[in-house]
Amino acid sequence: MTPPRQRGWLEVRWRQARNPPPPVLRAVAANLAVASIGGALLLAYELALSRGASLPGGDLRTPLVALYVAVVVFVGSLLTYLWVELPTGARGERRRSGWAAMLGLFAALPICYLTLVVIFQLVRPLLG
Repeated sequence: MTPPRQRGWLEVRWRQARNPPPPVLRAVAANLAVASIGGALLLAYELALSRGASLPGGDLRTPLVALYVAVVVFVGSLLTYLWVELPTGARGERRRSGWAAMLGLFAALPICYLTLVVIFQLVRPLLG
């Protein structure tokens, strides 16, 4: 009997990328949806300011970005908590755990950062 073939590093990573664990995929999807909506709102605010719109309160970009990160972390963690369930042996039994919310938190932080980079470093210069 021949031993199984050793896969290379790239082949292993490609297989992992094609078959992500459902809880991780759900956490990333929930956080990406919230971050995209919030990022679009931040971009609209930024474009309004750059085009000379007189908005009440003046320039609130810094507090709005802080609020954006807090909302994405909170709502993304909450959605992940509601969407990701612990596996059980019993059919039809649903259980949730704080670990699901923690998974959402750990997914939210890099997604917030990457969304802000894409919006303000790639999309914003294209829109002028």
